[in-house]
Amino acid sequence: MGNIPGMKKPDIHALPQIKDRITFVYLEHCKINRRDSAIIVTNQDGVTDIPAGLISVLILGPGTDISHRAIELIGDAGVTIVWTGEHGVRYYASGRALTHRSGLLIKQAELVSNQRKHLAVARKMYEMRFPNEDVSQLTMQQLRGKEGARVRRVYQSLSKKWAVPWSGRDYKPDDFDASDSVNQALSVGNACLYGLAHAVIAALGCSPGLGFVHVGHECSFVYDIADLYKAQTTIPIAFEVASQHSKEIESEVRHKMRDIMVSRHLLEQMVKDIKYC
Repeated sequence: MGNIPGMKKPDIHALPQIKDRITFVYLEHCKINRRDSAIIVTNQDGVTDIPAGLISVLILGPGTDISHRAIELIGDAGVTIVWTGEHGVRYYASGRALTHRSGLLIKQAELVSNQRKHLAVARKMYEMRFPNEDVSQLTMQQLRGKEGARVRRVYQSLSKKWAVPWSGRDYKPDDFDASDSVNQALSVGNACLYGLAHAVIAALGCSPGLGFVHVGHECSFVYDIADLYKAQTTIPIAFEVASQHSKEIESEVRHKMRDIMVSRHLLEQMVKDIKYC
């Protein structure tokens, strides 16, 4: 069994850095295998080769059938793989760091474990949202209240701009169709953003579960980082797509998310912001 032929496992330092990879690839209703160092995707349109070392996130939607050999390649290449439920409203992600160093993880654990330092990082994250406001004396409760008010203003402003009714976030993981179009679009966009944030966090060797604003969840830090960009990415995209009354909400949102991630260099920005925090 130990002599099964295949590509030699790459040295982790030889893999492309996270900043050099494209953001994500979404796949559904297809079979996924491997050929040497490439992921092979087969569907009704034919066969496509995707170099595993050049993507950061592989999002697998409904109807995907992936082989053990493909998973082996994905793991060795340091790709975060995300399985999404129907319409992308549920996801499960796992990955491996692209570095053997644990410096950032040790620092993260130190900051999370110390109450004063924990609050200082939370304040720093809010300063990134409010660059012209002094939040240095605010408590965690006050910070959360300020953020909630800010997000509500963003929703109301975009609702008016795109003439899309807004009555609040309505998210039902088990019933995607129960939500209105803008909430559906938000769910799809957030899944893409969480996937990218999870990939960067894993690539840097940090823990996705050690959050500063969000706590007590296996992806708390993922949510912390993703929240830095929602007001400029997922929220405006969701209202724009909802205003167009598209029958392909999921596809439209994913394409727009991919475009904005590239144009805003979001992957590189996440790396900088995590190290800054």
